[in-house]
Amino acid sequence: MSGLTSDKITTVGRITTIYGVKGWVKVYSHTEPMDRILDYSPWLLKLNGQWQPVKISEGKKHGKGLVAKLAGVDDRDEARQYCGMDIAIESSLLPALGDGDFYWSQLEKLEVLTESGVKLGKVSHLIATGANDVLVVKGQEGSVDRKERLIPYLPDQVIKEINLEEGTIRVDWDPEF
Repeated sequence: MSGLTSDKITTVGRITTIYGVKGWVKVYSHTEPMDRILDYSPWLLKLNGQWQPVKISEGKKHGKGLVAKLAGVDDRDEARQYCGMDIAIESSLLPALGDGDFYWSQLEKLEVLTESGVKLGKVSHLIATGANDVLVVKGQEGSVDRKERLIPYLPDQVIKEINLEEGTIRVDWDPEF
């Protein structure tokens, strides 16, 4: 698994804390629906600086969240070492998307430019607001300024073009906002 690079993996969640005394952990999922994360196997966890496969022996919804039992982890002390770790999977396990659809992880770190070519910064992360998703764009060296901008993800209306090969997103957005 040491041959896995960041372009071949996708972060799909995070282990937040331990649950119970038998090695279960609470999981925060980035997938929709949230329990889809339990369908992916193996999970990849970064142990000693390298992505390592970890199998899930059980997983289920619990309250408003999820809990999972990592295979071979049988007590809370052993489970504690995984708390705070991101959960990734091989990107090839993700379902194919239609034209014009993107995974959030594909948009993160892309450079955001206005239609006239003004550099606004790079996508730090995205936020789901209910009405529409929002790009969090952080100004960097070479950007018009160092401001953080919240740009609604509205294809055609605000988002004019996404070019993964060039690593850019073109937007109809006033740099003063």
